This record gives sequence, C-alpha cells and structure tokens, in this order.
Amino acid sequence: MIAYLRGRIVKRDATCATLEVGGIGYSLTMSTQALAGLGEVGAEATVYTLLQIRDDAPVLFGFSDLEEKSLFEKLITISSIGPKVALSALSSFAPADLALCISDGDVARLASVPGIGKKTAQRIVLELKGSLELEAANEAADKKGSPASERNEANEALLNMGFTTSEIQAALKGFDASKEGNASAAALVRYALKRLGGR
Repeated sequence: MIAYLRGRIVKRDATCATLEVGGIGYSLTMSTQALAGLGEVGAEATVYTLLQIRDDAPVLFGFSDLEEKSLFEKLITISSIGPKVALSALSSFAPADLALCISDGDVARLASVPGIGKKTAQRIVLELKGSLELEAANEAADKKGSPASERNEANEALLNMGFTTSEIQAALKGFDASKEGNASAAALVRYALKRLGGR
C-alpha cells in the first residue's frame, strides 16, 4: 500500500500529475482542486495516494491532503458513484465545502456536480451525512479534551446498543471532560445514556 509520495513534479495536465520519486515516475489521477494546489513542474510535492486495482489496469489516485482522500474513499462506497464521479465532486468543491454540503443536506448543490443527479445527491446525503456529522462532533470533542480513540470506542459501544448515529451525536454533544472528571469511553457512554434516558 502506497500511503503517500514525496518527489519532484515532472508533468501536470488537467487530470493527472507525474511525480518522480527515487528515479521512478508515478502517474497520479487527481481532482482539479488538488492539481491547482500542487505546484509548478520542477517543484517538490507531497501527495497522499490510494491505489485501486481494476480489471484493465491499476490506477493510482492522488490527493492534496488526508481530508480529500477520506472524502473520496467515502464517496466511492456508494453504489452509484465510481472514482470518476467522486473526483468530479472533489473538483467542484473543496473538501471542507463538500463535507458541509453533505452535512447540510444540500441536494441542489450536490446535484450540480457533473455526473451527479438529484437521486444520486439524495443518496450521498442519506449514506454519508451521519458519519460526517459524527466526525465533526469527534473533532470538536477532541479539542475539549476527549481523545478521539475514546470517543470512537464510546460511539461503537452505543451503536452496538442500538442507537443511531444521529442519536449518539446529539447525546454526546456538550460533553466536557473537565466537568465529568475524565474523558474515558466509559464516562462518555454514561454521559450519553443519561441524556438518552437509558433506553
């Protein structure tokens, strides 16, 4: 698995860039947003990557950062969306803006992306909204002193109890480790269950 590449840009066009690393040129298929921020030919660059094996040939996708890569991976899990459409979405929106569109349920803006119609936009919102909102909640909690690993463990425990992603997000909102005494997964679960009424 190639997690990222760091090397010299030797070629760049509308859809791809070639990065020379240790004397080997890697062809990277990228979004126009990522290509625009890559730098000029001859410059050094670091590109996060995802290798996809196809029947005809393997394709190495490149991303400007881990947020863009994560969104791409989420998008291609949806049955009606392939890598081409996922890159089209990331070419139309910056990763943060795309995540916001999905979290806000903005079907109209999503449907404006080439290759994504209204029905596909609705499916994207339906399948990804909850996970993106939960990620945002985890990041906010992490800043308040609740480690992401503990937060993830608590989320998993609550999901196993039958609660939905939206219920968990609402129940954990406002958790403050300093007030609760600690930020362990057990403390998070207790806090959530109190707010959920011990369902």
